[in-house]
Amino acid sequence: MNRREFLVEATAAAAGAIVVGASGPARAASPSERVVLGVMGVNGRGRDLAQGFAKLPDAEIAYLCDVDQRALDRCAAALSKSLRRAPKLVTDFRRILEDPGVDALVVATPDHWHAPATILACQAGKHVYCEKPASHNPWEGEQMVAAARKHQRVVQIGSQRRSMPGVIEAVQRLQEGAIGRVLFAKGTYNNARASIGHGKVVPVPAALNYPLWEGPAPELPYKDNLIHYNWHWFWHWGTGELGNNGIHALDVCRWGLGVTYPERVTAGGGKYCHDDDQETPDTYVVTYDYGDKGITWEARSWHPRAFEGQQFGIVFYGDQGTLLIEDGGYRILDKAGKETAVVKAPADDQPHKRDFLSCVRTGERPKADVEVGVASTLLCHLGNIAYRTGHVLNTD
Repeated sequence: MNRREFLVEATAAAAGAIVVGASGPARAASPSERVVLGVMGVNGRGRDLAQGFAKLPDAEIAYLCDVDQRALDRCAAALSKSLRRAPKLVTDFRRILEDPGVDALVVATPDHWHAPATILACQAGKHVYCEKPASHNPWEGEQMVAAARKHQRVVQIGSQRRSMPGVIEAVQRLQEGAIGRVLFAKGTYNNARASIGHGKVVPVPAALNYPLWEGPAPELPYKDNLIHYNWHWFWHWGTGELGNNGIHALDVCRWGLGVTYPERVTAGGGKYCHDDDQETPDTYVVTYDYGDKGITWEARSWHPRAFEGQQFGIVFYGDQGTLLIEDGGYRILDKAGKETAVVKAPADDQPHKRDFLSCVRTGERPKADVEVGVASTLLCHLGNIAYRTGHVLNTD
């Protein structure tokens, strides 16, 4: 299938016109039965997910997929000692969807592939574990939810704090009044990222299928500073630091405050530090007004000094105190700043994978169900829209 044929198929799929395979309800299986997985995108986060799923007794990795043969070979080598049997290595994820023995697709691609891959997988009768952010734009997120519901598939978004016991406990304590009436939440991120430089148009490496990497995105020339990570900083494929790290904080902020859609969104910041090709801001301040509550997300990706002592932070402010999420645990401070509770826990994402596998077997919705993930991802999109248009968004 060439690129044009693929784009026709993908567009029809988004409209619900193509069914690649069976789409009945989630299968019932004994608790001891393994969920068979194919992992799409294994250069970085996908390799970590593959290694994590490989450690679970009720998961089996049947396929590894990447458009870059080099990444595929590295991941296969890294997993060679931990897998029960050698997985099939493919460069086109549609080979995974064609296999009736595969139960679920794990999507760890660039942002512009998240929604198309999820929709096609649902239509092929596969459940999906999709990395965050759920989609590259708001419309795609709506189509992901529609596909999951139409085909009765389990779709878990990779917002892993939803499954961390310490974070779950922290949110419960918020809702029980541990810091009084919770009025405001803040997410923060800082990092000293290096410049991506000025890329040059060069021949595509022989090991990389660049047309398939582009997939549903309009074609652009290949540059030497794009793949495998710097695509995050181009609007064409990525969602900037807001979609890269902000989604994790905003998801928990929204969860803890018990809110969904904001009434007003404002965004400030800019690209201040490096003279390079990056299009997305390196400094963000985004505010979400819910009427009687609010959320702010603030980030600097060029400076190492942390907010509230954390590179990545989530803080809730109530009229009787403060609650800080730290790793997989939390701290509570009273109005005077005195600690009243400390719960330490690692930021372990294995419970999130176990939740997904359990839901595949039972048909229940996971903790970071696609509808939850899409609602949180919308905050990232609204923040980016406000930034890019230079307008306050009053949202309906």
